[in-house]
Amino acid sequence: MSPGTPPAVPPALAAPVRVLLADDQPLVRASLDMIITDAPDLTVVGEAGTGAEAVRLAGELSADVVVMDIRMPGMDGIEATRIIAQGASARAGTPRVLILTTFDQDDHVYGALRAGASGFLVKDMALDDILAAIRVVAAGNALIAPTVTRRLIAQFARQAPATGPAVDARGPARLAAITAREREILTLVGLGRSNAEIAADRCISTATAKTYVSRLLTKLDARDRVQLVIIAYESGLVGDRRDP
Repeated sequence: MSPGTPPAVPPALAAPVRVLLADDQPLVRASLDMIITDAPDLTVVGEAGTGAEAVRLAGELSADVVVMDIRMPGMDGIEATRIIAQGASARAGTPRVLILTTFDQDDHVYGALRAGASGFLVKDMALDDILAAIRVVAAGNALIAPTVTRRLIAQFARQAPATGPAVDARGPARLAAITAREREILTLVGLGRSNAEIAADRCISTATAKTYVSRLLTKLDARDRVQLVIIAYESGLVGDRRDP
């Protein structure tokens, strides 16, 4: 995926994606509600003004995706994300969490990703990109390719403390189960490269790149691409380096 290119939108899902909006600013919730309601494959099932309310409603309303602000009174978005990701929201299925941030002001996004978020939105991004992001996360994927995501993770992965149980920080030892080639692929994933970019970089097919990523998810017990990025940073494969 080229820098600035919005994530690819997966095929239409069978039923509308159930979205819960969690933000302490009513105007932000109203704006998101308006654009989501206009999309035939998405529906807003509820709104929350606090993290605690988001946790409760995520289970009660059987939300598929929670669009979560970080800074909210009481329980913040990071703690709410951790509880939801752990499946503690009193329902069988676990909603996916998409963090909502102002980017330049929020310094806890890395913590939210470690807590189990599947990616993040920037509040001033294009409306179509917001809708595409929700669809991508609802389909079980993670938002990790856009340039802004790379910048943010690169900035905070080296300085944020381990704030949640989503990824076990075992450092280089956790890479013992993967091959040298898989380390190369993991490094590229950590740099925010898409499967197509990995394929071009390593002169392999996109399908082969996808297979490598799938193997890494299994071997490293990672839920999605976001966690692979975190593992790459925590294991020292990615830091100040730009290329593997």
